[in-house]
Amino acid sequence: MANILVVDDELGIRDLLCEILNDEGHNVEVAENAAQARAARLRERPDLVLLDIWMPDTDGVTLLKEWSATGALTMPVIMMSGHATIDTAVEATKIGALAFLEKPITLQKLLKAVEQGLARSMIRRTVAPVFTSAAMQMIDVASKVDQAGLAVAETGPQSEQSFLLDKPLRESRDEFEKAYFEYHLAKENGSMTRVAEKTGLERTHLYRKLKQLGVDLTRGKRAVV
Repeated sequence: MANILVVDDELGIRDLLCEILNDEGHNVEVAENAAQARAARLRERPDLVLLDIWMPDTDGVTLLKEWSATGALTMPVIMMSGHATIDTAVEATKIGALAFLEKPITLQKLLKAVEQGLARSMIRRTVAPVFTSAAMQMIDVASKVDQAGLAVAETGPQSEQSFLLDKPLRESRDEFEKAYFEYHLAKENGSMTRVAEKTGLERTHLYRKLKQLGVDLTRGKRAVV
């Protein structure tokens, strides 16, 4: 279950999306303009935003730019429009939008876009507490998702790990965390003490986590000092 903000000036669209997403088990907040969207974003801290482009006061692209410029674009945003041009969609993507949905939105496309957006949001929130800033720069899955739903992350000096995000969230998260710990084990030459310090985990918790993820502790040098 996630918190989703739907921003659209059309009551019918808001009600329809709210009904569909509620049926999927999500909590839905609605806003009919940019002012309400700003307030809802601060109040609810949504996991995902569905944002209409054409609105009477401030259009969606302008609001997206505002969030990006002020550091408030901390959640995936999916743009929606029935009249936007390709250039508008490309511009929104460059600013930071995750995807663009053309109205009328089909149920299949909506649910797929929401699933991918929430997967991106969950990955960042799940791993952020144990990631150093350097690791986040080296393993930025969400920013490298291609159109096929394939994400690529560096897991070593000259290696890459691919993640298919079009799968259950738990599987994607486990694969991502496994690559993260394998990277640090290789970087620290197998020292469990240093890896524990780097990741912010106690050694007992670290051992249990590595075993749970199926990390091979016998490969290469695995110091325990």
